[in-house]
Amino acid sequence: MRIIVMDNYDEMSKKAALMIASQVMLKPNSVLGLATGDTPIGMYKELTKLYNKRDIDFKEVRTFNLDEYYGINHENHQSYYYFMNANLFNNINIVRENIYMPNGMEKDVNTSCNEYETKIKELGGIDMQVLGIGGNGHIGFNEPNVNFEAETHLVNLEEETIKANSRFFKSINDVPVKAISMGIKTIMNSKKIILLASGLNKAKAIERAVNGKINPNIPASILQLHNDVTIILDKEAASSL
Repeated sequence: MRIIVMDNYDEMSKKAALMIASQVMLKPNSVLGLATGDTPIGMYKELTKLYNKRDIDFKEVRTFNLDEYYGINHENHQSYYYFMNANLFNNINIVRENIYMPNGMEKDVNTSCNEYETKIKELGGIDMQVLGIGGNGHIGFNEPNVNFEAETHLVNLEEETIKANSRFFKSINDVPVKAISMGIKTIMNSKKIILLASGLNKAKAIERAVNGKINPNIPASILQLHNDVTIILDKEAASSL
């Protein structure tokens, strides 16, 4: 596990974008696992800048998103489908057929999740997976007490996660209580992992994930067992290390 501490959020975002750009330059048809939320927005802006300068080409890249809310459609502005289009996909030359995302309106969830896993395997697995971390240590939507053996599946969101995500909605009552998420096993099968964290509110989770015992109550702690993890932090997120 490698830990990189940058001065601030902007520098952290640039560092992460350069790592992804290097991956794509070395392997133009890379399979990228992408995350949503506040933290990776800066990274996506930096990747867009690199694309606009013709420093990176996405036409052969394939992407799989980490998760999606269950019960909201793609047109909903709070869906992660909408988020990814607004923050990255609409701004680069990725081929639409190469974008894979969970369907939050899928009625046969188990079949859909199994098909998602099959597609990842068909493409040779995820070359580089981007993660954020929740205040309770979750990665993706894998909440505490997670099954480390789970693949892509439907999860029930904890009250802390619902409350944290309510800032994006008009009311906490509008926040979905379930989501489809890559499981820990899926994440751990990625060849490389980048975890991003910014701000004092993530410092405790980072400290417990990095220095604590591997524990299902801190899902991110399982990353200690992966052989190629880079954690990129700003100084505030690193303040408890």
